Amino acid sequence: MKRIFDPIHRFIELDTNEIALLDTAPVQRLRRLRQLGLAYLAFPAAEHSRFGHALGALAMGERILRTLRTHSASYFASDAEFAAQRRLLRASLLLHDVGHGPFSHACEAVLGLPHEKRTADILALPEIRAALERLEVDPGDVLALVVGDPRGRYPVLREIVSGPNLDADRMDYLLRDSYFTGAVGGSFDSEQLVASLRIYETGGTLALGVDIRGVVALESFVLARYLMFSTVYFHHTTRQFERILQAALRETWPDPRALDAIDEFLAWDDFRVLESFRFATSPAARAVRDRDTLYALVAEFNSESELTIFEACASELRQRYGDAVWSDSQEQLMHRLPLGLSGATPTVRVGTYAGVTSATEVSDLIARMAGSAHWRKLYVERSKVDVKAARDLCRRIGAQKGKAAHVTTKPVE
Repeated sequence: MKRIFDPIHRFIELDTNEIALLDTAPVQRLRRLRQLGLAYLAFPAAEHSRFGHALGALAMGERILRTLRTHSASYFASDAEFAAQRRLLRASLLLHDVGHGPFSHACEAVLGLPHEKRTADILALPEIRAALERLEVDPGDVLALVVGDPRGRYPVLREIVSGPNLDADRMDYLLRDSYFTGAVGGSFDSEQLVASLRIYETGGTLALGVDIRGVVALESFVLARYLMFSTVYFHHTTRQFERILQAALRETWPDPRALDAIDEFLAWDDFRVLESFRFATSPAARAVRDRDTLYALVAEFNSESELTIFEACASELRQRYGDAVWSDSQEQLMHRLPLGLSGATPTVRVGTYAGVTSATEVSDLIARMAGSAHWRKLYVERSKVDVKAARDLCRRIGAQKGKAAHVTTKPVE
């Protein structure tokens, strides 16, 4: 048994076979992948790794499974079945991010292959297969949980690993990212939420849900996700450097197919990418290395009601400045349907005194947040555009349409 200290979950315990899995090269590589990619350029303390997050997700998954054993005990046919599912869950959470490349989504956009495909290749490596064999865990079951395969044998474990709402992955990264960025909006009542988790069956389908006493904690969880997207994940500085990084990576990897081989892919991490920029002369590589903001934020629009103003500003800016304008549009579902389900199926199931219902029926806040949230930003290249003039233009367009655009301004000095 080994105890590892973590700032979020305190001590995390792993047995000898789990330590052997943790010590494999693909898992140790997670130490060299930042959890938040380039967010450290906006939040200087956001240097935490996917390795720490993998351990944190395991710790959160353990807490969830213990709750389910207490309150939904009939799901586990025996102590042996519980032990087998526990080994599978913990191994899957340790491995759930091994398919990510350097700086994650920027890398994926350049190389083209999704991290789920990389995960399948990594699970086939002899080193990983041997470690899983010692744990008596089937690599196929791990893959099904990590990629959210609805055909997998363990629907409840799938939701804990990669579910749309109540997964251990999301619960840990919100708390962890909030802690390391200092963005307090990412905090939520994890103790009450985990303690309220139950397994419900409706229409022959098993899914995670919450007891009615956990609805307020669920609301705090949904709200935390929205606030973290608004303040951290789609921060304007991070978004522009992700665009710049993609340009630099295309220069670094002129043939993306060269990294299709899993050994070549695993040889790259955040450290190697940044080292390749050390003596680079291209504007994109230098900008990432030296935090040179090539773009200036002109205006941002975080409401669907502002869509027409966004489109009008983007059109006018492009007419004046052409390709020196970049519009960034991001959309996220704040509260989703369970995996593999659609139509009138509830979002998160809630057990009430009258039966099982949807979280949208017992929480006005969740009902209002059940759709998509939008973040739209307009940037211009600093070297080609008069930034003040571009911002003034968007301000005038907003005023003409009767609504003020969120135009970036400088404070009075």
